[in-house]
Amino acid sequence: GSVVASYPYDDSPTHRPTGVYSKSADDEVFKYLAKAYASHHPIMRTGKPNCPGEEEETFPDGITNGAQWYDVEGGMQDYNYVWANCFEITLELSCCKYPPTSELPKEWENNRESLLAFIEKV
Repeated sequence: GSVVASYPYDDSPTHRPTGVYSKSADDEVFKYLAKAYASHHPIMRTGKPNCPGEEEETFPDGITNGAQWYDVEGGMQDYNYVWANCFEITLELSCCKYPPTSELPKEWENNRESLLAFIEKV
């Protein structure tokens, strides 16, 4: 896991594992929506999730183009955008994929304002 808002495309023509910015036709809209979420999240907005084992990983403004981070061939985010015209971003909300129950109230507080800001934009 991580703490970042990722936007299409997750796949790139070269299928290199990482580092390829794969721009969609609606790139500016996706960046706008991702920033709307990230800018209200106390950790995400720093661009430094500080996840164990990935302490050096950074995301400017708390967002990333999916393929630039890591290439995912056949992902749902790209599929829905290309075939159903659905504008989706992927939210990585925690360094831990399965946070313990005791952490959920803190996660809610970290994400509440971001969710409201995102809903307002939609």
